[in-house]
Amino acid sequence: MDDERDPFLEHRRLLFATAYRMLGTVTDTEDVLQDAWLRWHAVDHARVEHPKSYLVRTVTNLALTRLTSARATRETYVGPWLPEPLLTTPNIAEETELADTVSTAMLVVLETLAPLERAVFLLHEVFGYNHAEIAETLNKSEVNVRQIAHRARAHVRARRPRYDTDRVEREQVTARFMAACAGGDLNALMDLLAPDATLWSDGGGVVTAALRPLFGKDHIARWTLGVLAKPSSAGITFRSATINGELGALAVVGDNPVAAFTYDLVDGQIRNLRLQVNPHKLAGLYRGTDTLG
Repeated sequence: MDDERDPFLEHRRLLFATAYRMLGTVTDTEDVLQDAWLRWHAVDHARVEHPKSYLVRTVTNLALTRLTSARATRETYVGPWLPEPLLTTPNIAEETELADTVSTAMLVVLETLAPLERAVFLLHEVFGYNHAEIAETLNKSEVNVRQIAHRARAHVRARRPRYDTDRVEREQVTARFMAACAGGDLNALMDLLAPDATLWSDGGGVVTAALRPLFGKDHIARWTLGVLAKPSSAGITFRSATINGELGALAVVGDNPVAAFTYDLVDGQIRNLRLQVNPHKLAGLYRGTDTLG
């Protein structure tokens, strides 16, 4: 088959977007796509009436199987579990297909769904499949799918974080945040944080990170600057980057990312701050920015 007309390559970005939202990790997503590619090239393409639907169904079910087994592993994960950050294009949040479901905050909410609920929610709410199509994809009854969709939608709605979307304000806050971290300015950092701010840091037991969420701007600011003041943090500089569809900050040593900061901005202040420092979960930062479109 001519690669330029291969449906797998044609829809690869959609397939990546589907698996990444299901799994929250770049590594697992790439593994799922590899397995899907092998399955696609093992079937008689002439007998596949709708290649796009076939591929989405294959990727969804592979991701569902992987997520079900991964949940047991995540229960024993050291410290808070955060998704793997992924660099995205600055205008990605404007694309209808992506909505806000690629944001770190939303991926954290999706992580609280049962695997089947997550699949149904994404297929219906993000990718626009109707209940009958989802039922066929997941080999469930349409009535069952409708019940799952209702339950998942209510669950997400109750937990979806509220945040400001003004890009200029976010650029200003990000610049001030990076300057405060780089300069070790405690007061400036505290001014950016909401009084009831929360920080989650994911080190996976590999590097220094808080094993529990940190609460309150004073605690968060002192802990963050304390980590940056350690000899192991020597050479770190900061740069802004669009991470999971939102402007955030990267801490880098040379050209190598060592940490990714994403956050929710509410009423001009940082309410929820998420810090990914697990080196095994920074692979997505080395990818191009055209993955999820």
